Amino acid sequence: MEKSKIVTDCKVLIIGGSAGSLNVLMQVLPEIPQLNDFAIVLVLHRKSTDDQTLEDLLKLKSNIKVKPVEDKVPLVSGFLYIAPSNYHLLFEKNQTLSLDTSEKINYSRPSIDVSFESAAEIYGKSLVGILLSGSNSDGTRGLQTIQASGGTIAVQNPLSAEMPFMPNNAILHTNPDFILNKEEILHFISSINKKQD
Repeated sequence: MEKSKIVTDCKVLIIGGSAGSLNVLMQVLPEIPQLNDFAIVLVLHRKSTDDQTLEDLLKLKSNIKVKPVEDKVPLVSGFLYIAPSNYHLLFEKNQTLSLDTSEKINYSRPSIDVSFESAAEIYGKSLVGILLSGSNSDGTRGLQTIQASGGTIAVQNPLSAEMPFMPNNAILHTNPDFILNKEEILHFISSINKKQD
């Protein structure tokens, strides 16, 4: 990890990714112990079906409890939430998640930008955003918004990404707090809200 900035006030960790990102998550998420003091929200580009394979896979592989996302579901620390296919995932002031079917952004619904921007508006400096592998520009504008709101942003090192376009684009247009190789992502997530000696 490049900067010594330690995240100590995180309420939500939001992770965005597209092609190639699931491989990273399947290496990282099973290694994360149960969470207590923040929630993880995954916004991944998915096929427009009602397929629950991703949710079932993460329930099986992850130590973190997976909570299905329905409209107006409360966002609770200690849980993993996955944006469903064919909906934009939005964050509400009353600490709930809502689903939106407005037009696709960057050819995608869910759009990473939409969710990142919505989360930044609600959580500000208590938000951490990570952008993983992918092949379009979705996520860059959202990272800019998170950073402008006082949150922390991290990007997968494009050299370790299956599809480097998305992280490359983010690095070109933002100033990430962290640029992380695959193995560093686990260490980074595990260090969130941990007091340093």
